[in-house]
Amino acid sequence: MAEVQPTAVKYDVSLSSGPFREPGKDVISYDFFVNRKGWIIPRVMRVFVDIKAELEPFQQRILAVTGGSPGQQLKLMQMLTRLIADQKIAIVLEEGRIEKASEVLIPAFTGNDGYLFPKLEAWMMEAKEKVREEIRKSVGL
Repeated sequence: MAEVQPTAVKYDVSLSSGPFREPGKDVISYDFFVNRKGWIIPRVMRVFVDIKAELEPFQQRILAVTGGSPGQQLKLMQMLTRLIADQKIAIVLEEGRIEKASEVLIPAFTGNDGYLFPKLEAWMMEAKEKVREEIRKSVGL
């Protein structure tokens, strides 16, 4: 008899609002709605992107993108923080956190969630050429 494999849960994730600068912190946040078949209403995830611990390593060490006008820098920061937030959601959804609560805060992948940073960093390394090309096209750097 064939072994039945568990089916992966499919989530529909959409941006609700953001980016927001969190007062008193070097953090940018985004709010997302997450829905899946069987849920009556979407659940909410607020994703925090730490500028020093997550954005700067991606932008400076991995992508090696610097310079540009203030407008280009703002556009670059918005683009990269959104990409990081999207990937953080994917990582956390794999863990199933959204199944246990109707609202989930995804903090920086430091401290208690530091064990997740290697997954984020692996994605950064894997996506760097694609992201560099996107930066050239949309930001001009």
